[in-house]
Amino acid sequence: MTGPGDPPEGTPEGAPGGGEDEYRSVVFDESFVRAARLQEFSAQERMGDHAPAVRSRHAWSRFGGSRQALILVLLIALAFGTAIYMGVRHPYRAPDPTPAPPLRSTVIPLAPVGTVPGGRPADLFERSPAAGFRIGAAGVNLPVVRRTGEFSESQVMNALTTAKEYVVRSSLDPDTLAGGPARGVRLLLDTTQLVQFDRSLERPSDDGRHAATGWLVRFDPSQVRLADPRVRVDGTLGVEPAAGGNALEVTADYTFVYAVRPPDDRTSAGGAGNTAPASTGNAAPAASKDTAQGGTAHAADRRDDGASLFTVRRELHFRFDRDDLRDRRLEVQSSYLQAGPMSCNSGPESALRPLLAGERAGNGRPEGTDPYAHGSTNASLCGVLAPSAEPSPLD
Repeated sequence: MTGPGDPPEGTPEGAPGGGEDEYRSVVFDESFVRAARLQEFSAQERMGDHAPAVRSRHAWSRFGGSRQALILVLLIALAFGTAIYMGVRHPYRAPDPTPAPPLRSTVIPLAPVGTVPGGRPADLFERSPAAGFRIGAAGVNLPVVRRTGEFSESQVMNALTTAKEYVVRSSLDPDTLAGGPARGVRLLLDTTQLVQFDRSLERPSDDGRHAATGWLVRFDPSQVRLADPRVRVDGTLGVEPAAGGNALEVTADYTFVYAVRPPDDRTSAGGAGNTAPASTGNAAPAASKDTAQGGTAHAADRRDDGASLFTVRRELHFRFDRDDLRDRRLEVQSSYLQAGPMSCNSGPESALRPLLAGERAGNGRPEGTDPYAHGSTNASLCGVLAPSAEPSPLD
């Protein structure tokens, strides 16, 4: 029934105090219903015996879509954190670089047939096969550079310039020639060859792997020094792809001619260990002339005319993989060196000991080679220096 003042049909919809406005404060929206702690059973569910009228709802069920969003956020955060952890401290170690094969070296002293000719450095060079050679690093020329295999022109240029730098540092650097530590040479080597290099310089051995002169040219400073710093150089550089195409191989084949003399202006004839001084018929008149002119003039003559030439032929094989090209390093695979004039038993594995002006090779022989010693990888070798390789005699 309607109240005394209400219209017969009830308060019109939309009129103040009528319709839904009367119950607006107790109408619940959908989110409020989902958040309720108690849920009423349906009529079908209440038909069961002793079934309660309501049931408690789990806390997660009240969130509905919010729960799914929360789980998604947690999964994303977990995945992101795992990715960061694996990137910083992953359980897998980077593979170690493939070690370069050890250097194989051969050093052959060349003994002269007769007496080592002496004179002024400029005259000796002019009368030798090195008369047309270039001086110093200018003699180490690069070939025409072009793309090779899978390597670009810039990578080929990088390999050739690194090889040239090694040849220059190991054959022309004054500190290296004088028996210094050769740090410049060491910096160019692949890191996996450093142990062998250090062992070769500290404890050289004629075993085909640990000859110091297999890596570089150096003299015994107690027996010889340079008479002219301008070393004559001639040779070639070549490059080609390695088998498999994953590396570059560079070959350096050069001849170096040094003008040398005894240290501290000592007389050279007969002063180099296993050598025999040569006798000359005009020694007495020359001595009388020097005595008449005074001792100072005699010492000056020895400084000007007591030089001789020493020739070194080096053939080096280098290998460059992509890591070497990136780091500007190289692997020295093999070294073949011939040097003379030298005595056959001069021990060239540690340092080169040239025969000086007026000296002969004598009867020394290299150490014997035992064919039963399977641990030895190098035979003791000695060659003969061709007379055509020495300065021609004065007319």
